[in-house]
Amino acid sequence: MSSTWKNLVFASLLVILNAVSAQIFSWDHSLFTGSPPVYPSPATAGIGWETAFAQADAFVANLTLEEKVTLLTGTTRGPCIGNIAPIARVGFDGLCLQDGPASIRQATYASVFPAGLTAAASWDKGLIYSRGLYMGAEFKAKGAHIALGPVAGPLGRSGYGGRGWEGFSPDPYLTGIAMEHTISAMQKSGVQATAKHFIGNEQETQRNPSTSQNNTTIEAVSSNIDDRTMHELYLWPFANAVRAGVASVMCSYNRVNSSYSCQNSKVLNGLLKEELGFQGYVMSDWGAVHAGFASAEAGLDMNMPGPIAFFGTESSFWGSNLTTSVNNGSLSEMRIDDMARRIMTPYFQLRQDIDYPPIDMESGNLNFLGVQPYLLPFKLGIANVDVRQGHAHLIRELAAAGTVLLKNTNNALPLRAPKTIGVFGNDAGNPTNGLYTLSSGDYEYGTLAIGGGSGTGRLSYVVTPLDALKIRASRDGSLVQFLLNNTLISDPALAFQSIAPSPDVCLVLLKTWATEGADRTTLLADWNSTAVVESVASYCNNTVVITHSGGPNTMPWAKHPNVTAIVAAHFPGQESGNSLVDILYGDVNPSGKLPYTIAHEESDYAFADITNSTELQETEDPNAWQSDFKEGLLIDYRHFDYYNRSVLYEFGFGLSYTRFSMSNLIISNVYTNRNITARPPRSAITPGGNPTLYDVLYRATAVVTNTGSVAGATVPQLYLSLPQIPGEDPTPLKVLRGFEKVSLQPGQSTKVSFDLMRRDISYWDASQQEWIIASGVIEAQAGFSSRDIRLVESFSPL
Repeated sequence: MSSTWKNLVFASLLVILNAVSAQIFSWDHSLFTGSPPVYPSPATAGIGWETAFAQADAFVANLTLEEKVTLLTGTTRGPCIGNIAPIARVGFDGLCLQDGPASIRQATYASVFPAGLTAAASWDKGLIYSRGLYMGAEFKAKGAHIALGPVAGPLGRSGYGGRGWEGFSPDPYLTGIAMEHTISAMQKSGVQATAKHFIGNEQETQRNPSTSQNNTTIEAVSSNIDDRTMHELYLWPFANAVRAGVASVMCSYNRVNSSYSCQNSKVLNGLLKEELGFQGYVMSDWGAVHAGFASAEAGLDMNMPGPIAFFGTESSFWGSNLTTSVNNGSLSEMRIDDMARRIMTPYFQLRQDIDYPPIDMESGNLNFLGVQPYLLPFKLGIANVDVRQGHAHLIRELAAAGTVLLKNTNNALPLRAPKTIGVFGNDAGNPTNGLYTLSSGDYEYGTLAIGGGSGTGRLSYVVTPLDALKIRASRDGSLVQFLLNNTLISDPALAFQSIAPSPDVCLVLLKTWATEGADRTTLLADWNSTAVVESVASYCNNTVVITHSGGPNTMPWAKHPNVTAIVAAHFPGQESGNSLVDILYGDVNPSGKLPYTIAHEESDYAFADITNSTELQETEDPNAWQSDFKEGLLIDYRHFDYYNRSVLYEFGFGLSYTRFSMSNLIISNVYTNRNITARPPRSAITPGGNPTLYDVLYRATAVVTNTGSVAGATVPQLYLSLPQIPGEDPTPLKVLRGFEKVSLQPGQSTKVSFDLMRRDISYWDASQQEWIIASGVIEAQAGFSSRDIRLVESFSPL
């Protein structure tokens, strides 16, 4: 480990001051103007994949230098969004890489699953695993070897981030659990998972270099992150991913502490490969490579899409340039061999060399990055293979489980066969411009089932809320009337003249577009949503508001007396309407919990804003774009708790149609009677890092009871209040460290357990470069949200 890095991070953490009896972190930007070098790139030993590693070693030993380089450098002359060319001489059919985290995007007859955010809102480990299993099966059946997901970066530092919905939650523990279950499931299906985007990729604005009016290259935004924050927030879920055996990690577009992620030796060699013991390969995001052999030495193993130009075919920083670098001594062939072994080991581990399905021929026709002719013999099969199987059932179940009931005045929900129903809003009906939301286009009309960009899906169908409501209404004999024009609805003098009789319940459906390539400019729902809700609520005293959104929305109408219920349905995937109707009518008792915080005002999120300004947009300074993560560990609920800020709906919150209680919290030491030391015992690094960090030291148990009159599920949550560290930046007042989803009949009780690992009760000490258990008392808080704490117990590990 570089002593320069140790001195850098230690100095950055010493710069603090005390104010109003609280620790306030004082930021010194000068400490983040460079990222320390960590060389050489650690070689993989295939830990956990020993048999496959031996196969990969033998395979690579039989390749020429030029063939090895072919294995490392993508080609756009292929049918997939990313392609590693076949090597016919050794019988290698190449590799097909496909988007994305919610669907195999570049395909027909494939499912569009609920977004990662929706999965996180379910807090259901079993459903998250099933989602990964089914997605993996669809990727494999389409001939894709590598799925470009799941997502832990962006983590969700800013509520304005355009891609937060692709990942899971701004809480690293919840995201880490979701990553681990998704990766394990996808790879059980036989497809390689890719944990992305590594690391600090927390905004879309200026994620890539740009050119100024005077033709100056303006570098991508630099995410400037101190060492403790890096470990306890942004690196945390990637550690779960590596521990789960993820095949690949995708480095991100942005810079990290002034060095591009895909050639940042500290984050790739130091954090990922050395500290976390990552055994797979690092691939670049598409076009994120800005150097040749230097990026290889820094830890990059695969260049995607290969050519420098996004839509090009020839020039590459790698390819023949790597061959030249080896031949002139700039780059060791040992490093080339390690890169090739890293790529081939997961291939053999998942037995992709044995009867793997061919690539669906239609993929090439849909590939906007593809350049034909392919020139090389990719293994193509028949077109339009239907891989959806029975996955719609899981999609519907997970979307309902990830739907959060935020308000329910006077039991407005569930609906009980109302005589008349009014449906309002441009999110209720069929999209008028097609089902494929790769870019925003004109999306005014139509329900929003998934976001845009590479994380979207090509819907083969979508069940709209209006269609599903019509079907249910016909069964009940209800009358359904609707207005889908937000401009008309927002004018109460005109909007309701065609509605008769007056509805017993008015359902207002709002949406918020979110996509790769652009951050959100407002946290209000789109298309004049506030006026729409206020207009309907002025007309209807039983107004239920439903949002389809890729993150938090501010809700200025939430306390309107005629808004009787609020439902956050997130991005539900293709079964959108069915899953919503299941909740609205009580066929499924809502059990979703917020995986983020909903604050009162947009300004409440300013503590971690998107870095942007007119001055930056017009700058001629190549290094002007600097995003200082001054808030440190205090994002989302950690910020609101630490500064004692009121919120509208807190992290972990969600209502049910029944009630639950919790009792008998017990904390037990289960570390087999050994003394617990502040430092973890020394141990050889395995995937995930020091394996003793995952030793279970304590177990918390509590009893949960359904005290209501109907069956339902809930999510008991365990938070820890860890000691403040003298001389360090603030420790959050509480951090999530356990959750379980339990289903109970009325009157039924069950005992839930939360295992606490060494890492869970430690903090990252930058001066010692180690996870340390602090002296003092740890308070365990169990409840049903971050602010609905029912039970408290304390323990002292040391």
